[in-house]
Amino acid sequence: MAALDAARAQARALLRIRALARAAAVLPAAVAVVLLAGRFTGRIGAPGSPDASGWDVVRWVVGAFAVLVGLVALAAIRRHARAVPPSTPAIAVEPGQAPELHRMIEELAHRLGVPAPGAIALTPDCDSWLEEPPGAHGRAPVLVIGSPFLWWMRAGELRALLAPVVAGTAAAADPEIAAARRFVRGLDAALGSGRRTPPARLLDRITRALLRACRDYAAELERAAAAAAAEQARAVDYGLRIAAQGQVGLAYAGWDRLLTRVALPAWRLGRRPAQLNAGVAAALTELSRRDRLAEGYESRLGDRPACDLLEEPGAMDAAVSQLAAELFHGPARPEGAELLWDDYPEQVVDRGWRLQAMALQEALDTVAPAPAGRPAPTLARLLARLEAGGAPALARVLAAGEPPAVPGAQERGGRELLADCVTAMVCCAAVDGAGGKPGLDWLDGPVLLLGGVRRGDLADPVVEAVEQGAVAELRSWLGAAGIRLEKPVRLG
Repeated sequence: MAALDAARAQARALLRIRALARAAAVLPAAVAVVLLAGRFTGRIGAPGSPDASGWDVVRWVVGAFAVLVGLVALAAIRRHARAVPPSTPAIAVEPGQAPELHRMIEELAHRLGVPAPGAIALTPDCDSWLEEPPGAHGRAPVLVIGSPFLWWMRAGELRALLAPVVAGTAAAADPEIAAARRFVRGLDAALGSGRRTPPARLLDRITRALLRACRDYAAELERAAAAAAAEQARAVDYGLRIAAQGQVGLAYAGWDRLLTRVALPAWRLGRRPAQLNAGVAAALTELSRRDRLAEGYESRLGDRPACDLLEEPGAMDAAVSQLAAELFHGPARPEGAELLWDDYPEQVVDRGWRLQAMALQEALDTVAPAPAGRPAPTLARLLARLEAGGAPALARVLAAGEPPAVPGAQERGGRELLADCVTAMVCCAAVDGAGGKPGLDWLDGPVLLLGGVRRGDLADPVVEAVEQGAVAELRSWLGAAGIRLEKPVRLG
């Protein structure tokens, strides 16, 4: 194919840069050897000749320069050899864990006429690619699949979507392309990998110079390789692949929303949802029911989901969910932190509201301490403070953790935090005295249910009370919901 030939041409250009760099490293040594041989043969500055002393100086200078260049070259070679290109954190999918998935990929590779990937792995991302494991010279690359695709896409859609990715193994198996890619990846990995010493800075400058020389060739190589893979995969499920591409953006949007609005509140409380991928499927199913733009998506849900290609989807989902928590929030929490979706309203939503309400009560005590000791936390006291114009002071305390003034930008963040805390305190009061319940919305995260109905009309009254000190609308909302302002709110 013309595109693959173009990729090989760019690879040869990269390998020529590597060869020139090696030649430049040995050139001073070669010149020193020639000068030294000339002395012994009597052809260049023979002993006793009029210019012998001058040539001796040249030999010493060239020899010292050759030693210096040789040492730098050896240090660079050692550094590049030790540098390990970063690999994407992923969960390996062994053949025994997903025989149907492996079989599907192998059949796809056979139909495309390319080598099958050496392994399959799942990553908590909405993308798929081929990745060469560190030190895997001559071995087939790993097919890394974004885990949300398996839980949202149908099996046929996934196969069509992966066809161009699998077709990329043809370029990965080409010796020249593979060697060129290893060269560039090694330079990337070596850059800045040493201590910040003068020799390390010198090696970084050399590496940057090589990367600048390689940049355009490497970019053209990857473009040509991608074009070759797309051309080779065109005959395989092309129409279905066009339709599947529409699901990629949807999956990305649903995954991002699930992480930020549903998973993040749980992670902050030390809990780890164990079924994030099942959650994104539920979120996107809910979106297909709500959004008229998503009409037609629900009809495809009767087809076989791609996660059925796994032997134990739940176990694989739990492993990927733990990896997502570590990547996007921090190290794994202690044992017992795993969270099931059924427990989310009680252990995340209600607990989160109580903690926010507690923080708000502490801020109230700081801004307006009561002379007769700490008063009970009530909405009546909160509304009175907001109506009196104390939103800025509360916002500063919540944002900074202490009374001193903070910059305007932080104050704006504090106001948003204050609105969240006021909402949380209202929700706690609704649960305690108005029959409210904490709930989980797959697209919006924690929600308040009153009479089994989600109440999404609380945001505007709260914002008006926080931003303008106008609490009339919020009082009306509370009265209509049957929430008593004087009743103490349970905290913590």
